[in-house]
Amino acid sequence: MEKDEKTGEKAPPMILLDKVGKFYGNFRVLSECSTQVAKGEVVVVCGPSGSGKSTLIKCVNGLEPFQEGEILVNGVSVGAASTDLPKLRSHVGMVFQNFELFPHMTILENLTIAQTKVIKRDKAEAEQRAAELLHRVGLHIHATRYPGQLSGGQQQRVAIARALAMDPICMLFDEPTSALDPEMISEVLDVMTELAQDGMTMMCVTHEMGFAKRVAHRVAFIDQGQIVEDVSKDEFFDHPRSERAAQFLSRILHH
Repeated sequence: MEKDEKTGEKAPPMILLDKVGKFYGNFRVLSECSTQVAKGEVVVVCGPSGSGKSTLIKCVNGLEPFQEGEILVNGVSVGAASTDLPKLRSHVGMVFQNFELFPHMTILENLTIAQTKVIKRDKAEAEQRAAELLHRVGLHIHATRYPGQLSGGQQQRVAIARALAMDPICMLFDEPTSALDPEMISEVLDVMTELAQDGMTMMCVTHEMGFAKRVAHRVAFIDQGQIVEDVSKDEFFDHPRSERAAQFLSRILHH
């Protein structure tokens, strides 16, 4: 964990989950989920389908309400009634499975609208920032196109650039490659890898174990709504503690 520049003491985590529980009616989806992500750390959340991974990450920025425990993002309580969630979300980049781009807007417009509406940048500055980020993800020549004219991989790279345009303090990824054809996955993971290498704080729900091995600092394995393991990536891949995680790895790494 990084040290605070002023005090020299351990800095608080960028993301902290403490005994988070969530219900859909009487059905418990998450149970006592605790983990944390330090500034500059990459944590991969993995587990079988239906285990609660996507629900967990959506709780981090309040897209899903939770009924038990606490979540802090940069010291701000996500579940507190006094918290301005739209303001908090403007600082937390979120990339979804299905891109969530505005189909009637050009790529450039998709990158500038939140900048001008939410953080009140003037149009020229917003367009300059958008152009820089489109260069970064290799899509500057497509600025005037519409999402439907781009491949899935290109759309997801636009979605990442859009999130970065808000200068987020951390990034959340909810299975960002699950809707993509296999040949498009690597172009998105390359952008995410570069982000991680640049020191972006990241929490990623993904089945891409090669990406986890390459980039993650830690892996949180979730099963039936509980975080079963929360260990370094080397420990997770080389010596999984639980039989359930070992089973999961044996299946996913041999296909």
